[in-house]
Amino acid sequence: MYRLFFFILAILTLWSCESSEELLIKEIPTPVKEGGEPNLFLADNGELYLSWVSYLDDTTSALAFAQFAGDEWSNPQEIAQGDNWFVNWADFPSVAAFAGDGGAFAAHWLQKSAFGTYDYDVRVAISQDAGERWNPSFIPHTDGIPAEHGFVTLLPTTNGRIFATWLDGRNTKKGTNAAGDHEHGGAMTLRAAEFDTKGQLFAERELDQRICDCCQTDAVMTSNGPIVVYRDRSAEEIRDIYIVRKMDSTWTEPQPVASDSWKIAGCPVNGPAAAAKGELLAVAWFTGANAENRVKVAFSKDAGASFSEGFVVDDGHPLGRVDIVLKEDGEALVSWLEEVNGKGEIRVATVNTNGKQGESHTLMTTSTARQSGFPILEKYQEGYVLAWTSGEEETTVRTLWFEW
Repeated sequence: MYRLFFFILAILTLWSCESSEELLIKEIPTPVKEGGEPNLFLADNGELYLSWVSYLDDTTSALAFAQFAGDEWSNPQEIAQGDNWFVNWADFPSVAAFAGDGGAFAAHWLQKSAFGTYDYDVRVAISQDAGERWNPSFIPHTDGIPAEHGFVTLLPTTNGRIFATWLDGRNTKKGTNAAGDHEHGGAMTLRAAEFDTKGQLFAERELDQRICDCCQTDAVMTSNGPIVVYRDRSAEEIRDIYIVRKMDSTWTEPQPVASDSWKIAGCPVNGPAAAAKGELLAVAWFTGANAENRVKVAFSKDAGASFSEGFVVDDGHPLGRVDIVLKEDGEALVSWLEEVNGKGEIRVATVNTNGKQGESHTLMTTSTARQSGFPILEKYQEGYVLAWTSGEEETTVRTLWFEW
């Protein structure tokens, strides 16, 4: 009897060890002192970059980036700094490398344009020498209206340019009140443009005339061309995830990724994420439809022309803040923030065209406050890198590497 008991105990112990070793996790110290709003970018040559906002003092911020070299981050390089930036927990800057050009980079941040709280422009700077020097910044939107412009995604294109998409508030500007804040007129729009390594603009246009006011955008390249995913906003306040696709030189009409029919009077500040490989496209998003918070993933096998049903991947109490990457085998790895006993857990799970595969795993505990921002997930060589804002002792950026 005792032999049987110890045999069963040994089997359970071995199973537990194997389960815990399934996810190998290693934290990678960052060169960030006090700062936040991290972002990750994987260049087409396989090099991985981390960008963040450094808080220099009460009024001055700086955008910096570092390269992942082996098992550590390189020394940081500063891109720009200013005392008139719009720094927001959900609307973070980015860095991107031009495709096929080993030394050309672009970076964006948000900068105040007038006295209204939400009067700010997108600013883009370009470096021709791998980030050593940066040219004077320019504005990719040409409206010249002091209004809200943000939630930018930069995507390298195959023609040596970078495609940029953003939320554009030029139509919302009706007037200003006594406090200098703008009064709402029309709707927030989704706009896009391309620029080359010299900062020359091309093909600026409107992609959707009415969208949600402050949810992140995402854009990825499929074998059929670029796509953009974002949160739409109907006249009835339905705020579901939509997609637009560029076919040859023409953008399609906006179409829903899934029809959750989430009716909400205010912006949830919870945008979608996308990943693509060839014609395979995966989109992750948060919804609160039917008074039930969910994180879902849907797949397309035709570069976004049609989608599967949305598969639920959360564990019952998600706060959203999603990201997603595609694995080599075609499965997707999705991350999100799950609330557990008043605290946050950054969790990951695999999902494919049949739904969620196995149990989710907790990578790190964090705060559920806005200060913790949006965790960013990226594939790197044989593993994955996660970046997030930590406010445990001081507000800083932390990263970890894990193997699935």
